Amino acid sequence: MSNTPLRASSLYSPPGPTHHRHHHRNHLFTLSFPITGSNPHTSLHHLATSTSNNPDRRRSAVMSSGDGLRPPFQLNDESDFDRIVSPDDGLLSVCGFGSLLSERSARSTFPDLVDFRVARLNGFRRVFAHTAPIFFERGIANPETKEISSLSVEPCKGETLIVTVFNIRKSEIPSFIEREHEFRFLAVLPETLDGKPFTSPAALCARFSDEEYLQIRCKGSQEVYFQRYGRYNIHKIWRDDILPCRVYLRHCVLAAKSLGDAAYNNFLDHTFLGDRKTTIREYLATTGSGIMEEEPPEPLKTRALGSRSGEGLGGKLEDPNSILAELFLLSFAPPSGRNVSFD
Repeated sequence: MSNTPLRASSLYSPPGPTHHRHHHRNHLFTLSFPITGSNPHTSLHHLATSTSNNPDRRRSAVMSSGDGLRPPFQLNDESDFDRIVSPDDGLLSVCGFGSLLSERSARSTFPDLVDFRVARLNGFRRVFAHTAPIFFERGIANPETKEISSLSVEPCKGETLIVTVFNIRKSEIPSFIEREHEFRFLAVLPETLDGKPFTSPAALCARFSDEEYLQIRCKGSQEVYFQRYGRYNIHKIWRDDILPCRVYLRHCVLAAKSLGDAAYNNFLDHTFLGDRKTTIREYLATTGSGIMEEEPPEPLKTRALGSRSGEGLGGKLEDPNSILAELFLLSFAPPSGRNVSFD
């Protein structure tokens, strides 16, 4: 993937009559797409489960995906998700890698989730290279310093992430897709921390490209793009020259820390800035020093603490800093009442 910025006109122009709409055919496929880094054309097909030593479990996972496809493969539309919904209980597994490392955050977004657990995902890294409009809407983006980025993941050989996995109902898939509209949905195969592959794939929100997002998710519609991004003067979503939103980064670090030292250190050492070189541990020790000591915004603390009783916090009002992973989501719930997950 080239780091050369796209001209804004190639992605968004002010809304007007749409003469040509491009519709993406609904199909599943294993894919190879450019990645910035040491392996510029890593095939997702070869990143699946090569580290596993249990062929029976691998075979079960492949068969459960439907159509015999081996994860990772792309999920373009709601019908594609049916391939990875469990036929036994109608549940979909979802991977969390940022805010959803916190069970509190996950339950704020998916109140009815079940089977929240910690897992390992091989062949992916976290990258802050995603412009999030909600940060502009809520006034916590800083365009002057370029501290406007949310988090995504992308394939990278040799990398391993500690993630969370939990199950949601099939009926929640449409709202999940809507909430994570700008991401590339992948079916991936996590494994337990002791290396046993899961028996069915999970959905993961991965890095898209602006061109693919416009054509696949927006169906070529400039109006759709404008409603979601253009109205915030965002002409390029996926960028390599931006820095993490300070409030959001702090929130993610605390979410990882809530899982214990292994997940915390994995987040610090396997999450990168857009340059794909600087780890979050290095960033927090240099340019980003002070982020972890900053207080959450006052509206966040006021709204969150006002919406929960002492009993809901274990019988006492906890320090708002200690539960930031949940409070962040409560603060940034969209008008529809659905929480924003940011994964």
